[in-house]
Amino acid sequence: MTPSSSTLAFTFERIIPAAPEEVFDAWLNPAIPGNLWNMAEKLIFDPKVDGVFYWTAKGTPHYGRFTEMERPARIEHTSVSPNTLGEESKVSLTFRRQGKDTLLTLVHSGIPYTERGQRHQQGWNYFLNLFSEQFRVGQGAC
Repeated sequence: MTPSSSTLAFTFERIIPAAPEEVFDAWLNPAIPGNLWNMAEKLIFDPKVDGVFYWTAKGTPHYGRFTEMERPARIEHTSVSPNTLGEESKVSLTFRRQGKDTLLTLVHSGIPYTERGQRHQQGWNYFLNLFSEQFRVGQGAC
């Protein structure tokens, strides 16, 4: 957690036992547990530059726009929800080969420095741990 004057930025890393292409594709596949799209009660999802998404979980809406998409290295999108006080925040994911594995790095910045904003740390850890589990030996994500 890196607080600035009024916003937070969280950085998370996971080593995933799969090639970057597989991890990248799994992150954008709503059928794979652990990515945001999988838990959606309602999902509108167009994963391309300038494509938008809208999803709800437990009745809470989240929406944004994809701003960068560089398979298999990088995804960047905006994110807006009640937890960001309706303000736009930024989510950046990178996928770097590390031997036979992939280092997935997620940075979520521009989060309001509030109690609800601080909950993003717990939320992202939950999602990333669940996502990483999909790649355990013998399971595979795709």
